[in-house]
Amino acid sequence: MTSLFSNPFRSFWWGGYECTDQLNAFGHRVDFLPLTGHLQLINEDYAALHQFQVRTVREGIRWAHIEKTPYQYDFSTVQAMLEAGQRHGIQQVWDLCHFGYPDDLTPLHPLFARRFAALCRAFVAFYRSQRPDDVLIVTPINEVSFISWLGGDARGTAPYCNNQGWEVKYGLMRAYIEGAHALREADPGIRMLTTEPLVNIVPPPRPTPRERREAEEGHRNQFQATDILSGRLCPELGGRSELLDMVGFNYYYDNQWQNHTDLKLGWNDDVHDPRWRPLRTLLRDAYKRYQRPFALTETSHPGEHRPQWLRMIGEECAAVLSEGLPLWGACLYPVVDRPDWDHLDQWHQSGLWDADLSQPGPARVLHQPSADALLEAQARVATALVAGHR
Repeated sequence: MTSLFSNPFRSFWWGGYECTDQLNAFGHRVDFLPLTGHLQLINEDYAALHQFQVRTVREGIRWAHIEKTPYQYDFSTVQAMLEAGQRHGIQQVWDLCHFGYPDDLTPLHPLFARRFAALCRAFVAFYRSQRPDDVLIVTPINEVSFISWLGGDARGTAPYCNNQGWEVKYGLMRAYIEGAHALREADPGIRMLTTEPLVNIVPPPRPTPRERREAEEGHRNQFQATDILSGRLCPELGGRSELLDMVGFNYYYDNQWQNHTDLKLGWNDDVHDPRWRPLRTLLRDAYKRYQRPFALTETSHPGEHRPQWLRMIGEECAAVLSEGLPLWGACLYPVVDRPDWDHLDQWHQSGLWDADLSQPGPARVLHQPSADALLEAQARVATALVAGHR
């Protein structure tokens, strides 16, 4: 097995391309790689990364499109993407399941785990036929904690349930673990990267003992998926500490909130809510929990506050690195703008590049204030990285 402490990433800063292929809240299949124009403009997208020295990206294979018929796989689109990566010197980290499942499957289906493990084996065989010597980095299933809530409690995607979030999470983690074992059997040198939300759930001001306990429980539950993978929780599913390789955390502007409410703790307030916590402290606590190299696998902010957010991310990453912690990357997700999953005419304006919908593609328009902020963040992180190697 490859050493857990060898950093496989070509750059600290990564670009992430929205690749969801899920059924949305209205039951419609979405397919964001062509919808955002990334499939059509992948060469342009990859070439544009070079000005920011971004050499690593997160991509997705789109399970719902790969496996139209059970156990029959079409990797032709992935092959074209691999070829584009090779042309431009871009390292691709692959999500095997990014929210979407084939039409005949949900995480509650009795064959879900078997089908996913078979997909994992097929993907490794395909990848090694194209790239026999590269380091292969995969995320088996993206954001189990979020998608189990969305599909199991909020009726926002398949299987469109209420009050079954734990059952959906359990089914997803059964598949994740069977898939992870299949990946390691097929390729012992494979690297696996988890991608789970990093949140801060707090009680109301002047909480009762019950409110405090409930908030603490909600906060701990963010780690359930990773705890299951490592065998700390639900050991009957076969989780093992050796399956926990690199730990990824997804952090957005609305990841801190008051329990049982829609009240978000503002990250950019003149005076912070005393319950709000800097990102560096959340990352530090998560690292202490798992003692694994980690990455900020998704982060972005919509609209006009993008530059401030990027500067804050740079400051927080530099602070973590200055503590000597093994933070191996930060991913701008999305690096190219995307629309809302459920309302496809509403674009988030959250990327480094905006989408010009008046031109075919849609065309890319660099958001210059964000670009300037990213360069500042990169300089801050580069200084911390150099200091950390002294």
